[in-house]
Amino acid sequence: MKKNYDRKAIRNKKHKRMRFHLQGTADRPRLSVFRSARHIYAQIIDDSTGRTLVSASTLKADIEGRKIEQAHEVGLVIGKKALEQGITKVVFDRGGNIYHGRIKALAEGAREAGLEF
Repeated sequence: MKKNYDRKAIRNKKHKRMRFHLQGTADRPRLSVFRSARHIYAQIIDDSTGRTLVSASTLKADIEGRKIEQAHEVGLVIGKKALEQGITKVVFDRGGNIYHGRIKALAEGAREAGLEF
């Protein structure tokens, strides 16, 4: 008999396992990505102080187009905001999601804007 797997529980388990190894510092803060069914959210976090330094999402910006195009735009926006704050290097936290589709588009947009990870 085939087992039914809870996709959200599997993603949370992967994220917990990843977060054990990822740590954002003042020199290299963490670029955290959250993906919902309709929107994508990204924030740059300094884990040593627990502060969000920069954030961007499809809710705040007037971004139109397909979801992958929107994710790319969010990556560009967060990259530009980070450079204005003096942040050039980050640690990428994909949030337990597979590096594919919208997550990959956001990462490529952030790299195009000038962030290094």
